[in-house]
Amino acid sequence: MKFLSSRRLVTGAFALLCAGSLSVLPARAAEGTRQFIETFGTKLVTIVNSQVSLSEKKARVLPLIQQDVDIDAIGRYCLGRYWKLATPEQQKQYLGLFHEVLVNAITDKLGDYRGVSFTIGAISKSGEDDSVEATLIRPQQPPAAMQWIVSHNGGAPKVVDVVGEGASLRLTQRQDYSSYIARNGGNIDALLSALKRQIEHHSAATTN
Repeated sequence: MKFLSSRRLVTGAFALLCAGSLSVLPARAAEGTRQFIETFGTKLVTIVNSQVSLSEKKARVLPLIQQDVDIDAIGRYCLGRYWKLATPEQQKQYLGLFHEVLVNAITDKLGDYRGVSFTIGAISKSGEDDSVEATLIRPQQPPAAMQWIVSHNGGAPKVVDVVGEGASLRLTQRQDYSSYIARNGGNIDALLSALKRQIEHHSAATTN
């Protein structure tokens, strides 16, 4: 079992690929979403471009992720139909593991980026969420186009996905998790064990 490329996450590819046409948001509604992404993106880029150590970058980006990314919503989506089949204890355990795996994936590649910047384009409607077109500018590399998917379901805006490199983090991950559980006879505990091993391997790799 694999977890989606952390490079893709950092460049903005944790997102939903939207089918069908997108309707343009009213100016007032779009402005709130734009301000949220500008603030979140600016903070993230500032951390990435800073001269502090990688461990300090991780420490700084963690509260930003926890505040502005709806990790629980992404996690529930990734588990797909098995979320409702899981017991309350399995759901709680899964979300705890998913938080750790996702944060590891995002923070692992922070040291690989320097001198990045971003621009924001059109904002459209993607189902009940907002889709924000953006471009990440990286030195000596082609610009990376992406779409940030922002939800307002909980009141405050939260990132719930980002489209990039032609793939969706939560959709791809849901397919991977569902396939893994199915191969293990529909046993959700098998996925939980795999996530635990992934975290243990990550911890061992980062301490050696």
